[in-house]
Amino acid sequence: MIACSTHKRALDRLRSTASARLALAGALCVGALTLISGCSSSSVGAAAGAGAGAATGLVTANPAVGIGVGIAVQAATDEAVARYMRVMHSDQQNVIAALAGAMPVGETRDWSVKHALPIENGHGQVRVTRAFASSLAICKEFVFSVVDGDKPDSKVFWYTAAACQQDNKYWKWASAEPAVERWGNLQ
Repeated sequence: MIACSTHKRALDRLRSTASARLALAGALCVGALTLISGCSSSSVGAAAGAGAGAATGLVTANPAVGIGVGIAVQAATDEAVARYMRVMHSDQQNVIAALAGAMPVGETRDWSVKHALPIENGHGQVRVTRAFASSLAICKEFVFSVVDGDKPDSKVFWYTAAACQQDNKYWKWASAEPAVERWGNLQ
């Protein structure tokens, strides 16, 4: 009878410890998501990795497994976010390049991109400043603006770039991407 009650108490203690660990893991994940809402894309992978690692470490009671899972989740999340952002930026660059390619020198037109997810949408103006040709391609230089927001008094940032015609069909962005952040939503 004594062994039975001791065994029952040990099981109750184990259940309450497991429940506490799961509750703590859930709280960590919710806390991480709350902290990253509105943050830059670079913090998403770190928060996801930290949350997954902590949750795994709590559930398995093995910190090495938690660290391994955390690192793997962070790397996978960072790569997925970077790939998504490259696709979104490429969409914006393709729209601006196609618009500039269709315009004569001196003309100004509006550009905008709306994605299915409301991330990396952009709008502004494009103004072609120069057209030139080489033995390789026909190119145009242009200035373009990026409006920071949708309000009438939103800040407007202007940048320069070039686009070249490829295969006599379509225009592609021809400016190299900078090594440091130059503009928020097009890099």
